[in-house]
Amino acid sequence: MSWAGKILRVDLTNGLVKSEPLNMDWARAYIGSRGLASKYLVEEMDPKTDPLSPANKLIWATGPLTGTMASTGGRYTVVTKGPLTNAIACSNSGGYFGAELKMAGWDMVIVEGKSPKPVYLFISDDVAELRDASGVWGKTVWQTEELLKKTLQDPLLRVSSIGRAGENQVLYASIVNDLHRAAGRSGVGAVAGSKGLKAIAVRGTKGVGNIRDPKAFMIAVKQAKKVLADNAVTGQGLPTYGTQVLMNVINEVGALPTRNHRDVQFEGAKDISAEAMATPRKTDGKKHLVTNQACFGCTIACGRISKMDESHFTVQNKPQYWGASGGLEYEAAWALGAANGVNDLEALQYANQLCNEDGIDPISFGATVGAVMELYEMGVLTKEQVGIEAKFGSAQALAFLAEQTVTGQGFGKEVGLGSKRLTAKYGHPDLSMSVKGQEFPAYDSRGIQGMGLAYATSNRGACHLRGYTVASEVMGIPVKTDPLATEGKPELVKAFQDATAAFDSSGLCIFTTFAWGLPDLAPQISAACGEDYTPEVLGMIGERIWNMERDFNNRSGLTAADDTLPKRLLTEPAKTGPAKGRVNDLAKMLPHYYEVRGWNPDGTLKPETRQRLGL
Repeated sequence: MSWAGKILRVDLTNGLVKSEPLNMDWARAYIGSRGLASKYLVEEMDPKTDPLSPANKLIWATGPLTGTMASTGGRYTVVTKGPLTNAIACSNSGGYFGAELKMAGWDMVIVEGKSPKPVYLFISDDVAELRDASGVWGKTVWQTEELLKKTLQDPLLRVSSIGRAGENQVLYASIVNDLHRAAGRSGVGAVAGSKGLKAIAVRGTKGVGNIRDPKAFMIAVKQAKKVLADNAVTGQGLPTYGTQVLMNVINEVGALPTRNHRDVQFEGAKDISAEAMATPRKTDGKKHLVTNQACFGCTIACGRISKMDESHFTVQNKPQYWGASGGLEYEAAWALGAANGVNDLEALQYANQLCNEDGIDPISFGATVGAVMELYEMGVLTKEQVGIEAKFGSAQALAFLAEQTVTGQGFGKEVGLGSKRLTAKYGHPDLSMSVKGQEFPAYDSRGIQGMGLAYATSNRGACHLRGYTVASEVMGIPVKTDPLATEGKPELVKAFQDATAAFDSSGLCIFTTFAWGLPDLAPQISAACGEDYTPEVLGMIGERIWNMERDFNNRSGLTAADDTLPKRLLTEPAKTGPAKGRVNDLAKMLPHYYEVRGWNPDGTLKPETRQRLGL
C-alpha cells in the first residue's frame, strides 16, 4: 500500500516525539491528507477548543499518492481548528515539502501542546527530534529556510515554516515551504506560532516504493498524464499563463469583485493580468514574468516566477527584492489589486513577496485592506489612525499596510485581525466581505450564483477551492451551466464539494480536476493502495469527509445562521456586466442544498445520513 503506515506524534509541552502506526481502518475510509488528518483531529480534540490554546492540534498530512509518480503528487495539507474562523481548517500546499515528508516514511505529523521555548522539528528518515529555534525565531520564512539548511549542512533539506506574522498571531498567517508555496488560508501559521513551533525541516531518502500494483499504477498514471496534456486548460492555458489567465475572463463576465465588492468589474484588470505580466515594461523593457515553475511531480507547471522593476518605488532601495521570486497568481493578484482598486502590477508583486516572505494569506490580507480603504473613504478611519492616506487605488497604501502587517507594527496589528474583527471594531461589520470570518476569493457571487452557495456552505469559510463551480458556470467543465441561474446549483455545489474532498485527500493537486474526474483518479488510487476505489466509492468518501467537517463545525458552535453571505451581496445589485441588477439568490438555493445533503432544516446531519456515511 502506498501509505507509509506511520505517523509522528510530537508533544511540544514535554519535548517528546514518538512514532505510531497509522490507523489503517481510518486510512481506507478517509484516504489520506485532508480526510485522514481531519478524522484524527475530530476524534482527538474537543470541537470547542480555543484555536490558539495549547489544546488545539496541528497536523501536517500527506496522501497515499504524495511522493509517487502520479502527476502533481507533491501536495500536503495542514489541518487544525482555525483562529480566523473558529471552524475546522485545512490548508493545502504544493512545492516539494510534502513529497520529502512522505519519502522520509511518514504519512502525518501530529503536533500537540505548547513549547516553553521556540523549537523546530528536524526529521531525517526515521530520526525525529525537537531542536532549539532561538536562532531563527524572529526571522522571515526566507531567512529561516536558508539558516536551517546552513545549520544542518544539507542544501536538499525541505522546510515548512512560519514567518514573523505567524509568531505575532496574525489571524490569517500561513505556513510556507519552498520559499513561495503555502498552506495559505485560515490561519494555520498563527496556530504554529501560538505553539512556539517555528518550522519542520525534513530530509527523506526512502522514496515511496510500496505501491501495491506497480504495473497497473504506471499504466493508470500514464493514461492520466495524457488526459492532462491533451486538455486545453491543463495542457496549454495553465502552463502558459498560470491561474492569472482568469483575470480578464472573470472581469468580462462581470464577476471580478472590485473595491471591497462595491463593483463587479475593474477598469484596471488588464493592467494586472497574465497578459500584462508577459508584456515588456515601458520602464526597463523587461517582462515581469520570467518563467513558469512546477511543483514536485507536476506536469502542469502553473507556478509563476517574476522579477520586479528595480526602479519601482517599493523596491528602489531594497535590492533583496530584485531577484526572481514567486510571482502573482490569480487570487493574490485580485486580492492585492482589484479588491483595492490598485492597478500597479509592481506594487502587487511587492506585497505578494512580503506575504510569501513572512507568511500571510494574500487573499485575506488584500480583502481586509479593501475594507480598510472603504472605511477610510467613509471617514470612519483617518490618516492618523492608518498611518497613510488609504483611498481605493493607492499602491502606496497597499505597500505600507503590507509592511506593517507582516511585522505587526502600527495599524498592521488591526489589519492582522482580518476584516470581520476589524470592521466590527469600527462599527461597520457589514463591510467585511467574508463567510465564517474568512474573506472571499476572486469571484463575485452576484455574477456566478453557484459560487455564492459554495461560499456560504464552505466548511472552512469563504473558499473557492472547496467547490469550484466556476469551472462549470464559466469554463464549461465538465458541463456548461448558466452562471446566473439558481436551478440545479445545490446539486452542482454538492458534487464539486464531494469530489474536491476526495482529490484533496489523495495527495494530488485540485487543478487536475480541470481535466480529470473521479474515473481518472480511481484507478491510480486503487493500484497504489490495493483497495477497490471505484468512482462511486471515492464520491462517497468525499461526501463522508464533507459531513464529518460539517459536524465538527456544528459541535464547535457554528449553525445554519453562519451559512450566509454579506448583506451587500444579498441586497446591493451588480452595477455593470451580464449580472447587472442581480443579487445573489442564496435564499432560493440554501434550503434545497440542505435537502440534497441529507441535513435537517437547521443544517445539522440527519441520523440516516450519519448511518449511511458511517459517521
